[in-house]
Amino acid sequence: METDTLVRAMDGIELHYKAVGKESVNSSSDKDMNGTPDDTFHNAPIADKSQGSTNLFDPLEDLPPGIGQYDDFHTIDWLRDISRDRMRHRHIVKKKQEGCFEKLKGAHDAWSGWVCVLLVGCAAGVCAAVVDIGATWMSDLKEGVCAEAFWLNREHCCWAANDTTFDQDGCSQWSTWPQLFGVMSVGAGSYILSYLIYIIWALTFAVLAAMLVRVFAPYACGSGIPEIKTILSGFIIRGYLGKWTLIIKSVGMMLSVSAGLSLGKEGPFVHIASCCGNVLSHLFPKYDKNEAKKREILSAAAAAGVSVAFGAPIGGVLFSLEEVSYYFPLKTLWRSFFCALAAAFVLRSFNPFGNDHLVMFYIEYHNPWYLIELGAFILLGVFGGIWGTIFIKANIRWCRYRKMSSLGKYPIMEVLVVTLITAVIAYPNPYTRMNSSALIKQLVSQCRPEDDTALCDYRYNTTATDMTSDVVSGPLGPDTIKAVWLLFLALVFKMIITVFTFGLKVPAGLFIPSMAIGAIAGRLVGMGVEQLAYANRSHYIFKEMCTSGHTCVTPGLYAMVGACAALGGVTRMTVSLVVIMFELTGGLQYIVPLMAAAMTAKWVGDSLHKEGIYDAHIHLNGYPYLDCKEEFVHTTLAVDVMKPRHDQALCVITQDSMTVSDVESLLRETDHNGFPVIVSRESPFLVGFVLRRDLIIAISNARSMHEGIVSKSLVYFTNTVPSGSAANCPEPLKLKKILDMSPITVTDQTPMETVIDIFRKLGLRQTLVTSNGRLLGIITKKDILRHIAQLENEDPASILFN
Repeated sequence: METDTLVRAMDGIELHYKAVGKESVNSSSDKDMNGTPDDTFHNAPIADKSQGSTNLFDPLEDLPPGIGQYDDFHTIDWLRDISRDRMRHRHIVKKKQEGCFEKLKGAHDAWSGWVCVLLVGCAAGVCAAVVDIGATWMSDLKEGVCAEAFWLNREHCCWAANDTTFDQDGCSQWSTWPQLFGVMSVGAGSYILSYLIYIIWALTFAVLAAMLVRVFAPYACGSGIPEIKTILSGFIIRGYLGKWTLIIKSVGMMLSVSAGLSLGKEGPFVHIASCCGNVLSHLFPKYDKNEAKKREILSAAAAAGVSVAFGAPIGGVLFSLEEVSYYFPLKTLWRSFFCALAAAFVLRSFNPFGNDHLVMFYIEYHNPWYLIELGAFILLGVFGGIWGTIFIKANIRWCRYRKMSSLGKYPIMEVLVVTLITAVIAYPNPYTRMNSSALIKQLVSQCRPEDDTALCDYRYNTTATDMTSDVVSGPLGPDTIKAVWLLFLALVFKMIITVFTFGLKVPAGLFIPSMAIGAIAGRLVGMGVEQLAYANRSHYIFKEMCTSGHTCVTPGLYAMVGACAALGGVTRMTVSLVVIMFELTGGLQYIVPLMAAAMTAKWVGDSLHKEGIYDAHIHLNGYPYLDCKEEFVHTTLAVDVMKPRHDQALCVITQDSMTVSDVESLLRETDHNGFPVIVSRESPFLVGFVLRRDLIIAISNARSMHEGIVSKSLVYFTNTVPSGSAANCPEPLKLKKILDMSPITVTDQTPMETVIDIFRKLGLRQTLVTSNGRLLGIITKKDILRHIAQLENEDPASILFN
C-alpha cells in the first residue's frame, strides 16, 4: 500500500467523520444518557465516536468486549483500525494535562513500540542461534558423534582436540559410526554401515518433523512467507503466528534440515520472527487490540527474520519493504531497522558458527573482476530466470496435484518417501551429502595453496606459487575434473528433488536450495571461463586478466553471482536480494555483477511467468491477496462486479423499523460479514454499514444484561427514538455506536480500475455501490479477486476462504 495515499485518506476520512457528526455533537451534552463521559468510548469505532454521546444501547454503560475485532479468515478494516488508533492517541495527549501519572502513561505509550521491536529482535536472535546450533549438531550426528562430549558438533569437537593438524573429515575425538561399532574405517563394510546409518537418521529426523507438525501445529509446515504476506495485507489467520507454531516450527526446522532434504532454514526464520512479534505484541495493548497496528510489529519482525537468516540487517529491512509488507509507514522503517539490528546483535553474541560471522559462508578474497566477465554474469542471470520459471511451474503443478489427489491424505508417508529417495541418491555424492550451507560455503570460497579439496586440484606451476599468495590459474587436475562431473550430477539432482520437496508438510525454506543450485551452476561456469582465459592468456582480451599474483578469474565469484541469479529467478526479488548478497558474503566490490544477474533473472523470469514462487503459492492456496504490483487493464465497471445482481435482493437493515427478531433471522439465514443500513425499503438511501460480528455481540450482550430487550424490541441506528414508540412497545435497542457512518462508496459507473486502486491503496475490505445516493450493491475484496480470475480465464472458485 502506498503510505502517503493512506495517510491522506485517513485525514480526509476523519474530517468527513467530524463533518457528519457535527450536528449531533453540538446537539448533545458532554455526557450520555447514563451520565458516562464520552471519553469512555475512545476505543469505539471511529464513525461511532463522531456521532454524539449516546450509548451503544441504553441498558449498558460501555461497549461489550469483542466489538471492533475480527473473526478467523476475515480481512481487517485498515481505515477503521488506524483511525481508532489516532483517536486513542489524541485521548492520551489530552489526558497528559491532568497530571504526572498521565504523562508517564503517555511516555509509556510512546516508547512501547520501540520496546516491543527490541524484544522481538532479541527473541528472533535467540531462536535463530538455537536453531543454527541444533541443526548443525543433528546434521553431523548422521555421520558420527563426539566421543568426549556428545553435545558438540564435528567442528567444535575437533577444536577441543589437541591435534596438530586439522582434517575436514574428522579428528581424533570425532568418532564415525563404523568406528563406534568396531568396523574398520576403510572398506566396503564401513561404507555400507555409514550409508545405512545415514538413511536411518534421515528418516528418523524427517518422520519426527512431520509428526510434530501434524499433531501439534499444522501451520508450522512450509516456508510461511506466502502466508506472512497475506497476513500483512490484512488477512486474519488465527493460530498461524501462535506460540505452538513458534515452538514446533523451530524444532521441526532443525529436524527437517538435519534430515538432508533439499530445503533450508532461512526462509522459515521470517515465520519464526513473525511468531515472536505476534506473541510479544500481546504485552502491549495498543498492538494487541488493533490489528492494523500489530502489522507494524509484524513487518519489523519479518525484517528481523531475514537479518538472522543471512546476517543482513539492511537487507532484511529492504526485504520487508519490497517483498512482504503491505503497509509500511516511515516509523515502521525505523523500527524495522532497529529490530533487525537487535536480532543481528543477539545472534552475533551467540556466535553459532564459531567464525565471528553471522552466516556459514563469508568470502575473504578481493580479486578484481573485469568488464569482459559481465557477459558471463548476465548469462547466469538468464539461467536463473529460466530455472526459476521452470521450478515455479513444476512445483505449483505438483502441489496442485497433491491437493487434488489422495496423495494429500498421507503427508507423513510422502515425507518418508521423499526423504528416502533423497538420502539414497545423495549419500554417494559428497556434494549432495553435505549440508547445503556448507556446500555453498565451499563453492564461493577461493582456492588457497594449502587447500587439498577436489575443487582446488589445479596443475599449476609450483615455482610461481608460495604459501602466502592465492593459487594462480592452471589446467584442471584429475580430482577437479571428477569434481566437475559430481557437481553437474548434484546440480541435476537438486533441480529435480527441490521441486518435490518444497511443499512437504515439514518446515521448509527455499532460499538455500535455490542459492545452492545457482552456486553450483555459477562455479561450473566460473571454472569454464577460467580455463578459457588461461588457455588464451596471451590473447589481448585475456592478457590483462591473467596477471601474476592471482587467478585469471575467480570461480567463487561466479558461484556467488549464480546463487543471486537463481534466488532472484525463483523469488523475483531485486534490490533486497542484492543487498542481502553483499551483506551475506561481504563482497561489496562485486555489487555490479550481483545487480546485473539479479535484474537479468527478474526480466527473463517475468517474461516467461509473471509470478514469483510466493505469489504463486498465494494464488494456489486461494488467499485473498490483492497484489499492489499488478495492473488491471480491463474496462469493466463497478455495476458489473457488485453483488447482488439485478435479479437478486440485497440483504440490508433498516435504521428504525426492524425488530431484534428480524435482525437475528437475517443473521441466521445469511453468512455475510456485514450489512448496509438504509433509511427504509421504500427509500433505500444509505445510512451506514454494520459488521456481522458487532451485531451478534451487541445483541447477545443486550439480551443477557437487560431483561427489557426482547425479540420484539425495535432496533434503532439513530440518535433519537420517536417519543410515542416507547408507550406500549418493549424497550428499544439502540445500536448507533457500532454503526460506521461513513463507509467508502463508489457509483455504479466507476471503472473497476479505479475501484481496485482504491482497494489497494486504502486496504478496504468492502465498498458500497450507490446511484444518486440510493444503495445498489456491495463489492468485497473477494469479489474483485474472483472478477480478476474470471477475466484471466481462471476458476473464480479458487478463492477458497470465506
